[in-house]
Amino acid sequence: MSMTETHAPSEQQAETEALLDVRNIEVIYNSVILVLKGVSLQVPKGGITALLGGNGAGKTTALKAISNLLKSERGEVTKGQILYRGERVQDLVPSELVKRGVIQVMEGRHCFEHLTIEENLMTGAYTRRDGRARVEEDLDLVYTYFPRLKERRRSQAGYTSGGEQQMCAIGRALMSRPETILLDEPSMGLAPQLVEEIFGIVKDLNEREGVSFLLAEQNTNVALRFAHRGYILESGRIVMDGAAADLRENPDVKEFYLGMSDEGRKSFRDTRSYRRRKRWLS
Repeated sequence: MSMTETHAPSEQQAETEALLDVRNIEVIYNSVILVLKGVSLQVPKGGITALLGGNGAGKTTALKAISNLLKSERGEVTKGQILYRGERVQDLVPSELVKRGVIQVMEGRHCFEHLTIEENLMTGAYTRRDGRARVEEDLDLVYTYFPRLKERRRSQAGYTSGGEQQMCAIGRALMSRPETILLDEPSMGLAPQLVEEIFGIVKDLNEREGVSFLLAEQNTNVALRFAHRGYILESGRIVMDGAAADLRENPDVKEFYLGMSDEGRKSFRDTRSYRRRKRWLS
């Protein structure tokens, strides 16, 4: 049984049907600090879209703008539009957006530490009105994708590992039966083996359950291996976008984000002056 009761569409469908459409948005904090400047991106139905960039580039702000969580931090979308399924959603409260099928998994996991893993998962179903039996079915499905959570389901979340808490946060989002998940820095603080495991599960959820993803990630190498399309954000602006396979082979991306060039791997010392040399900013 799928979360969205749909099958993942073909690549051609994903290219033509955009679920989420962000159009030229500007975000300002405290009425004075301009953080995002004319950001536009699309998340196609049934696709994995990566929003890439270094720390402070504006990735988390972009996700919070979409999920309507900016107001709690005195942020505001002052220009542009955010559309979901063709309807303007930037004025909705976050819970209404969840009901429409869009939910964010926050950076840093943010589990309820005093609750058990299973209690955390069940909080993800708070907006649902389709009965206990359906909720239990989806809980079983979450445990199918995250068997480690089933083993730890009676443990307090605060005493579990970082990887288990990340799994719990994604599983909790799945309990809302989402169509689209905004996933913020899923690799943060995790060992490489766990990062691969988390991204592998994201891929499975996308392909088997039809869940679309917009993931903000500093780990460009991993993100571009799993994503279908990518956007690179720098200083609040989109500076490059394209198919993930094309971005992986782009010489600028290889040099400045993957640490590689035609001559082989570059050191940080060789690439730290990239900001004044990047061809796409000239």
